Amino acid sequence: MNKNIIRSITIISFLFCLLWLVGLGWAVGEYYAGKPEEVPKAIVTKEANNTKGLTIVALGDSLTRGTGDETGKGYVGDLLDEIKEKTKRPVQLTNLGINGQRSDGLRRQIQQTEVQRQIQKADIVLLTIGGNDLFRGGQGLMDFQAGSIAAIEKTYLHNLKFIFGQIRKVNSTANVFFIGLYNPFIEIDQGKEMSKVIRHWNYDSAEVSAAYPKIIFVPTFDLFELKVNDYLYSDKFHPNTKGYRLIAERVAALLTW
Repeated sequence: MNKNIIRSITIISFLFCLLWLVGLGWAVGEYYAGKPEEVPKAIVTKEANNTKGLTIVALGDSLTRGTGDETGKGYVGDLLDEIKEKTKRPVQLTNLGINGQRSDGLRRQIQQTEVQRQIQKADIVLLTIGGNDLFRGGQGLMDFQAGSIAAIEKTYLHNLKFIFGQIRKVNSTANVFFIGLYNPFIEIDQGKEMSKVIRHWNYDSAEVSAAYPKIIFVPTFDLFELKVNDYLYSDKFHPNTKGYRLIAERVAALLTW
């Protein structure tokens, strides 16, 4: 095989690889880190609110909204069902998650008067944030080794500290469950390298959580690590019904009844 043929094959292979990455990045931008909704549409259960009941507020991104779950419940809805079953108590849920939300958006949202009012009366706060900061609409797949992640993470952690501080300022007693990131890209060529990035991101997030009382970091990386495709929606980024169920079970195991 002459050099020209080898060169042509190499160029074609590179172009196909680049096209695949661009397509994957577009998909992430559409489904995992899309443009945030301008106005959060709160989902509020109609359970009676009384002194013997539980009040839950869910904040964050598309994972809080349950995107990818065909039942529409997500981990928040699954957890709600389990709490009702085990405690037999009335539960009121307010879901303030926003598709595509990043930490800077949540930082702004959590300063809104109505959001603070909801947090103030909560017994439990559920939170997912950080995936859209890291993957950045798919761009993070293209340059996650470029060194820019350190600066992105620094800003994210700064926002996270502010968010936790605001929650504790408004409500000092609620249990806050902060859901860590999993790696939906484990099986691609750069999956192992991305896993290192996500594990480091989770470690730093957990360290920030530990600095605040009653804020519990909930790891999910291990839940998806071995059979990631079994627990992903067809977009290959969000959890499917089974994936959300795993997350709900992990949170439920940390609750004290």
